[in-house]
Amino acid sequence: MSSGRNDVLQGTLTLLVLRTLALRGASHGYGLCKAIQSASRDLLRVEEGSLYPALHRMTQEGLLKASWGLSEKGRRARFYEVTARGRARLEAERQGWERLTRGVALVLDAS
Repeated sequence: MSSGRNDVLQGTLTLLVLRTLALRGASHGYGLCKAIQSASRDLLRVEEGSLYPALHRMTQEGLLKASWGLSEKGRRARFYEVTARGRARLEAERQGWERLTRGVALVLDAS
């Protein structure tokens, strides 16, 4: 089952993006990829090909607000920030993740 890859598990990307933006404030896509990778001490890697469709979907759902700005290198980039609806979703996703990890731990520790 393990392929040795450290890609983000399906379904966790929304949680990771919302949490990262809630902590860091507005960021562009590449900055989000690097922030998640850094925060996970290189254990997680978000591919830009997965991130940008997710950002678009999350913006359409009202979880994020997007605006144009300049990156650290002076390039035009789209910056994303969490909305009030996104903060509520973050809390719900976080609670769901905690339940899931507790359940998996119980199964792994079962004798």
